[in-house]
Amino acid sequence: MKITKAVIPAAGFGTRFLPFTRSVPKEMIPLVDKPVIQYVIEEAAAAGITDILIVISSGKGAIQEHFIPGGPLEERLAATGKTAELAELQQIDNLARIHYVYQKELKGLGHALMQAERFAESDPFAVLLGDTVLYSGSKPVTAQLCEAFERTQSPVVALEEVPAEKVSRYGIAGLAESDGNLHKLSDLVEKPSAETAPSRLAIASRYVFTPDIFAELAQTKPGKGGEIQLTDAMKSLLQKRTFYGLQFDGKRYDIGNKLEFLKSTVEFGLRRPEFKEAFSAYLRELIKD
Repeated sequence: MKITKAVIPAAGFGTRFLPFTRSVPKEMIPLVDKPVIQYVIEEAAAAGITDILIVISSGKGAIQEHFIPGGPLEERLAATGKTAELAELQQIDNLARIHYVYQKELKGLGHALMQAERFAESDPFAVLLGDTVLYSGSKPVTAQLCEAFERTQSPVVALEEVPAEKVSRYGIAGLAESDGNLHKLSDLVEKPSAETAPSRLAIASRYVFTPDIFAELAQTKPGKGGEIQLTDAMKSLLQKRTFYGLQFDGKRYDIGNKLEFLKSTVEFGLRRPEFKEAFSAYLRELIKD
């Protein structure tokens, strides 16, 4: 069964990127010349996703405005003959059918996902965190997950290996057995110490779920800060059915972290043909100084 639906939780406060996120959603942080959430939606669309639900909260209107088709700007570009710029905006308009739902109370990622139950209906669906960009030079990471789902017909989570000193920042997977980079999971542990962690494979902001995740979320008790943790619901589902983790081919960029944002801007800038030579020369001169 192919995945055609995706959910993008984008309702958090973005406190790690204050003061910028005081008035602008963290998902609208620019990476070179596109907001982060556009990269995320492009990744979903490249995986064959046709319908996307963005979970938003108060103050996130800029996200909706960015994806509203047409309008005065496009009319102005057409009238002034700026066809390249117009084509770029129209490409955004045609990525996917985008829907929205409000998360009235911010009670964590698990609670945000609960808002998508009506949208998902009885279909499997992908989840892409709206403040994290995953880059792959081979195949979009969501496409890699969808292929793993089609192969196993079971939920799949993206995994990346992290240094031991960073294990305590993430949900970590325990492995039952492995077939190359695809692992059958035995456990999921939220932010363990390096000494107690079952592996160094961290959950990496991309998922494919079956609709039974919603029953687990409904039974998950709020944890720290009154939040419903998605990892807790996944751990519960793991006791009832087979669950996989895929070590994806690519790299994760956590744009909500200021230092990682700076690194990401450099790397994405160097990937752009029109900037690469001049930007590389600038960086080399900067290092000399």
